[in-house]
Amino acid sequence: MNKQIETIRKTRTALLETISELNHEQLNKIPTGFNNNIIWNLAHLIAAQQGICYLKAGLPLVVDKEFFLAYKPDSKPEKFVETEDIEKIRALLFSTLDQLELDVQQNLFTYYRNWITRYGVEINNIEGAISFLPFHEGLHLGYIMALKRVVKNRE
Repeated sequence: MNKQIETIRKTRTALLETISELNHEQLNKIPTGFNNNIIWNLAHLIAAQQGICYLKAGLPLVVDKEFFLAYKPDSKPEKFVETEDIEKIRALLFSTLDQLELDVQQNLFTYYRNWITRYGVEINNIEGAISFLPFHEGLHLGYIMALKRVVKNRE
């Protein structure tokens, strides 16, 4: 399971490198034809991981409930994300993975509610949840790359 978490960590590092030259206006820009922005996608990765791993296991969120609600699946950007909050999101990308790894090592995930993702993947334990995360992260990496191209080309 540590291998999947390390894969997620590498994907998130690559994501931050991909967007490193973008300013906070670019990160917040919702281009025509899109329903979200780059910073929403980054924060969504955190919220999705929290829902998939913690809520489905009946455990409390590691992040604030307001954060989770703002970026959970089927949410959309509601406000301009300021630089301070962007830095918080960058930090949470890794601190939440560190906490997940620690919680798995401490065997906190003794219960897990069986469910089927919108992509047809059945998940019935924390191992399956963590194995699903790289797929989800890869989808959003693609969205972020597409958003970046549009945002950079419209300057």
